[in-house]
Amino acid sequence: MEMLHYTAEHRRFRERLRSFCQKEVIPNIEKWEQEGLVPKEIWQKLGREGFLCTAVSPEYGGLGGDFLYSVIALEEMTRTNHYGLDAFLHSDIVVPYIDSFGCEEQKKKYLPGCVSGDIITAVAMTEPDVGSDLASMTTSAVEEGEDVIINGTKTFISNGFNCDLVVVAARDPAVENPYQAISLYLVEASTAGFKKGIPLPKLGVHSQDTTELFFTNCRIPTKNRLGHKGTGFPKLMEKLQQERLLVAILAKTMAEFILEWTSDHLQKKHAHNGSKSIPKALQFALVEMATEVKLAKTFLEKLICDHMEGKHIVAETSMAKYWNTEMANRIADRCLNLCGEFGMLESCPIVRTFRDVRVTTIFAGTNEIMKGIVAKSLGL
Repeated sequence: MEMLHYTAEHRRFRERLRSFCQKEVIPNIEKWEQEGLVPKEIWQKLGREGFLCTAVSPEYGGLGGDFLYSVIALEEMTRTNHYGLDAFLHSDIVVPYIDSFGCEEQKKKYLPGCVSGDIITAVAMTEPDVGSDLASMTTSAVEEGEDVIINGTKTFISNGFNCDLVVVAARDPAVENPYQAISLYLVEASTAGFKKGIPLPKLGVHSQDTTELFFTNCRIPTKNRLGHKGTGFPKLMEKLQQERLLVAILAKTMAEFILEWTSDHLQKKHAHNGSKSIPKALQFALVEMATEVKLAKTFLEKLICDHMEGKHIVAETSMAKYWNTEMANRIADRCLNLCGEFGMLESCPIVRTFRDVRVTTIFAGTNEIMKGIVAKSLGL
C-alpha cells in the first residue's frame, strides 16, 4: 500500500513539470554547465508556470499546495540529471523563512516576486572559519537607530551570484550567549555595502552559482529583520528538519536515476553483443543497489507523512539525510565501475552525477553533524 496519496492535481503537476524540463531544462544543461551559471530567465519561466514556491498562499501568488508538491518538484528537477538549477533551495528552504517568520509587509513585498521567479533567494549562514557550527558565526549586526549595520563574510552560498534577496544570519556582538545573539535579516542585492563574489569553481554542480558574500557596513532598516531580535538560532533550527528531509529525497532520487540509467545501459550493451541477459554478477550488483534504494524510499515516504502531520522528527530526518547521501555516493561509485571504460568518459551521463552527488554529504549539515544529532537523541 502506498503511503503517499497523490491526487489527480498532483499527477497533473508532475506531468506538466516533466514536460517543462524536457523542453526548457534538459536541452540547455550542457551549455549552462560550460558557462558555469544558470540564467535568470529560466527561473522566470518556472515561476510563470507555477513551479516555484508551491506552498505559498494564493494571497501572495502561490499555489497554496501541500508538501507533496515540493516533493514532486524536487524529484522531477533531479531526474534531469542536473543540479545547477537550485529551485528547491529557493522554494522550500529559503522562502519558508519569509513565509513563516515575515511580517505582513515583508510577505507582500517579497513573496509574489519569489513565486514569479523575479526574485531569487539565498540563505547566508556558513562562514569561512565556522562551517557547521552556527553558534560560532562572527558576522555582526549592530542596531543604530532605525538601521542595522552588517559586517562580515559568508561563503559557499548557493544561488549567491543570481540572488536578488538574501536571508542573512548575523549576531549582536554585545550579546554573550551565541544562541540569543543571532537574528535573521533580509538583505536586497542592491543594498550598499553588500557585494557578491564570483562563482566558486567546484568539483561538481558546475552551473550552480555558489559564491562568497561580503558585507561591509551594509546598512538596512530594522524592519528588514525577520521576527524579534535574537530569535535567529531557533528559527534556523526549526527549518532544518524540512531542509534535511529534502536533501535526503534529492539523494534518493539521484540514486534512482543512476541505477535506472546503469541498468538500461548494461542491458543494451549486452543485447548489442548478442547476449540474452547481462551476467549474473552484474545482475546481483544491480539487485543489491535496488534493494538499498527501495529501503530508502520506504523510510522517506514514512518521514514525508510524519512531516506533513507536523511531527517532530529531527533525529529521523538526520538519519535519512546521512544514510541516503552516503547511499547515493556508494551507488554512483559502484555504477561507474559497472560501466567499465565508458565510466571514465564525460559522455557517460553518470560521470556528472558522480561529481554532483558528492556535496550532498556536506550541505544541510555534514553527516558527522547528523550522526551527532542522532546520538544525542539516543541518549549517548
